[in-house]
Amino acid sequence: MPNNKPGSRLIKAAGGVAWRPGPEGEPEILLVHRRKYDDWSLPKGKTEPGEPLPVTAVREVLEEGGARLALGRRLVSVRYNVGGRPKRVHYWAARVLSVDERAVPNSEVDEVAWLPVARAVDKVSYAHDHGVLADFAARPAETVPLILLRHATAVGKGNWKRADAARPLDDSGRYAAKALADLLTCFSPSPRLISSTAVRCADTLRPLSEFTGEQVRVERSLYIHDESPRTDAADSGRDLAALVREAIASREPTVICAHRENLPVLQEAALAALAGHSGDRPGSDAAGDVAPHDAIAELPREWDETLPTSGFWVLNVAPLPSAPALASEPEPGQTPPMPADLVAEPPAASRPWWRRLLGNRSASAGPAGGEAVGGAPGADQPRGEEGAGTGTGGAVRGGEPDRDDASGAQPVHEGPGGPVGLLVSADRYDLSES
Repeated sequence: MPNNKPGSRLIKAAGGVAWRPGPEGEPEILLVHRRKYDDWSLPKGKTEPGEPLPVTAVREVLEEGGARLALGRRLVSVRYNVGGRPKRVHYWAARVLSVDERAVPNSEVDEVAWLPVARAVDKVSYAHDHGVLADFAARPAETVPLILLRHATAVGKGNWKRADAARPLDDSGRYAAKALADLLTCFSPSPRLISSTAVRCADTLRPLSEFTGEQVRVERSLYIHDESPRTDAADSGRDLAALVREAIASREPTVICAHRENLPVLQEAALAALAGHSGDRPGSDAAGDVAPHDAIAELPREWDETLPTSGFWVLNVAPLPSAPALASEPEPGQTPPMPADLVAEPPAASRPWWRRLLGNRSASAGPAGGEAVGGAPGADQPRGEEGAGTGTGGAVRGGEPDRDDASGAQPVHEGPGGPVGLLVSADRYDLSES
């Protein structure tokens, strides 16, 4: 767990690119002005002992900027030194659910600003914030989480003489289920809850259900155990694929709690229902439906690793883009014309994400979860001192973001059995994360 005690050398912190729709639909970003340092920055703060990083991000943005959040995808992290100690700040893209105008000014922040990304880049005082903002702008902001969760620790099979389906959580599992309730609500305040019929799965979601008021929906197709293996594996796979597709198509935040044995099946079902990813396994040379260099999201290295108990994947999903109307209908035998609003291309940095997608341009962005290195926005660094860093959406060199960061995937079309959403990121979490 995060440790910011005096004896710990690394200072851990978290924050967010908190956004809300602007007057013209473009995201507006929350920036805060700190009286002590006379600087403008993204809201963030140090973790408390035993506090998961996503919980820190949500708490700190509320305390500093008065914004209540639903976290989206992970963004590039930032590393710098404060008082001779290394500090790492983890960031998330975060949709603003509400704003408490009474929260500012406070002891740390005396002013806030809501600005489009381009103006926010000019406003912030430190170069490493440029990299975080470039990462945010490189992919769709509006996403919905599909969370695939492995149940918490259960009583061991050797110590249980009754039916496997009735095997409950042990003491550590019950504690983890309560911690998961706090953690999972960082991604949605009231997600749909779907569970295997096994008691250990339903009980993992019980504290979250009690907190949100959402009922747990149990699905027989999610139950699996060793004592009575299913012989209709193909039917089971189809059932799980239909369940995942329905969850994605609903456009509602959803948590599915299942078992170690069938979580890989759920992951594969999600990939089959989503466009915008490479379709390759990390380190594989096999070509997928979408070339890796054209993918919005690339599968992380941990994708095929077994989740620990209480571990989960957050798949951040965006809606499929609508193809722009053609300028005119082609004559028979003629090549169809380009869409009218794609003929005169605006600069890459200003194009909406769906234009980059349909424009089929290769991505220069790095993998999610990267790290930027820059000057510290603290007392031991003068205002305006800058470093260099890299982010998912582009690189920061000499204090300026790399503008050649257009990214996109092959055009996608919705149809029977086709994709029902775009995978924007796949982020892995567990309760031991530091």
